[in-house]
Amino acid sequence: MAAMGAMAALGALPAGAGALPPLPTLGVPGVPELKPLTRYEAMRLGPGWSHSCHAMLYAPNPGMLFGRIPLRYAVLMQMRFDGLLGFPGGFVDRRYWSLEDGLNRVLGLGLGCVRLTEADYLCSHLTEGPHRVVAHFYARQLTLEELHTIEISAVHSRDHGLEVMGMVRVPLYTQKDRMGGLPNFLGNSFVGTAKFQLLFALKILNMVPEEKLAEAVAATQKPKKPAIDHAAAATAKAANELAGPARAGNEFQDSAENQAAAQAAAELAEQPAAAPESQAALEQLAAAPVAEAVAAEQPVQPRADAAAEQAVAEPME
Repeated sequence: MAAMGAMAALGALPAGAGALPPLPTLGVPGVPELKPLTRYEAMRLGPGWSHSCHAMLYAPNPGMLFGRIPLRYAVLMQMRFDGLLGFPGGFVDRRYWSLEDGLNRVLGLGLGCVRLTEADYLCSHLTEGPHRVVAHFYARQLTLEELHTIEISAVHSRDHGLEVMGMVRVPLYTQKDRMGGLPNFLGNSFVGTAKFQLLFALKILNMVPEEKLAEAVAATQKPKKPAIDHAAAATAKAANELAGPARAGNEFQDSAENQAAAQAAAELAEQPAAAPESQAALEQLAAAPVAEAVAAEQPVQPRADAAAEQAVAEPME
């Protein structure tokens, strides 16, 4: 709460109060930095700028996951209608509402029973992109019982099941595989500046050590190993096992055929050479089928003398 009060006081300083201390930055490798500005600077922006206000509700959580992993804090976020994760809140029309009044109006639609004040103000950043938007962020620490009450009331709010699919808690731990918990959660898709605001608040409020945040972000940027298709692997293994006996049978058959061919060649080699006359007869017998096949393919031509005899006989008749 002390950090939030200091940020709110810093934002309310007038321009002539002297040099302001540098605004805190995220400083986590792999996360693009957004330009910070004070609340006073944000309020002085012209009418061409839009203002969005969102809030992080959190509570200390003494629970232990599996009896050994400390949960430390319970942090609420929302699953939105578009499948993106974000914080409760929305755009505030500065013509009719102050930042806090506009934020509480939106929170009433999505949560139902919480109101924030200027003391809960945490930071403001200029967003990237073609739209001129200032993202204001608030944080309120509650008790775990109060947080649970908000989770229950959110189910009965007007926006539940429409613009808001449900509340989720952010896992702030990292499991032994270095992916379970916060790294896997950061691998989801977030709307707008929500991911940056989450990391910024976790750092500024000392909820997660900065080096742990850097490790979690770095883990999400490593290429993932392709998932093993265990069903396909089991099918391939079974096919190999079934094909084993068939391959063995084919190898045995090939071996037997090779042995029979070798034995026949040895027997022929042991027989005495045939006499020249017998050899010539064998060659003639072997050539006979070939000659008959050739003769069958060619048409029989009439002999020249037979044609001449027929030509002479016709005039004599």
